[in-house]
Amino acid sequence: MRKALTQLLVWLGIMAGLTLLSVVIWMLFWGGSSTTSLKWMQCLQAVGSFLFPPLLCAWMWADNHRPFVWLKMDKCLSWQEALLAVAIMVCAIPAINLLADWNSQIVLPDCLKGFEQWAKQQEETAARLTERFLKADNVGVLLINIGLMALLPAIAEELSFRGTLQQIFGNQHAAIWTTAIIFSAIHMQFYGFIPRMLMGAMFGYVFVWTGNLWVPILMHFTNNGLAVLVYYLVGESADGKNYADTIGAGTTWWLGLISLVITSLGLLIFYRRTHTR
Repeated sequence: MRKALTQLLVWLGIMAGLTLLSVVIWMLFWGGSSTTSLKWMQCLQAVGSFLFPPLLCAWMWADNHRPFVWLKMDKCLSWQEALLAVAIMVCAIPAINLLADWNSQIVLPDCLKGFEQWAKQQEETAARLTERFLKADNVGVLLINIGLMALLPAIAEELSFRGTLQQIFGNQHAAIWTTAIIFSAIHMQFYGFIPRMLMGAMFGYVFVWTGNLWVPILMHFTNNGLAVLVYYLVGESADGKNYADTIGAGTTWWLGLISLVITSLGLLIFYRRTHTR
């Protein structure tokens, strides 16, 4: 327990220091509210807050300073694992959208109206910012968006949450769910809290089953990358949403239910395959 607490405090301290450094660098070289400036801020934040801290911590804590062994990134992905991980994530998207739709309809009691208004404002701000980031008029900008909004977050966030925080907590059920709750809460979007928490738990269990951090990284990248690609190819729906976020929600709720069943079966296959091996 004392070791875990010490590791947690060290990780948080390094994260806080590098996050502050990232903000200072952004203010010195970019600043402002242009889309390009905000993209640089997101990039620096991902690197400073989520990418470098776990790498530094793993380097300090690992035997013979082998951080990728401690983070469980030293094994290659088999093509079977990669294919199954991508298939599960693609099948899970309608279920995630259905849960997000249900989550967005939560009405809080009068005593929490202030929080409810703040949460809705956060959702609107995040949606507007995401829309600005997603807009791309050529393939070059599309590739930048995939790197910034899919690849970098997938690697950095999985390093921090599954690779570091979950392992500090012990990789048991409580550790997986605690990490998933923190992973969702840190996004500061209450009306997407439930699906993001469940997705984090799914990443956590897959990480434990496979012992390979590249698997949840691939799943995380697939989820984000599909959203970026679909927006580029199709654009927005009539109500201003990314089409990737509408499949399984609203009138297509039945696709969400089918997706829940298929995703559960896929995870069961993943578990049995890794457990047997």
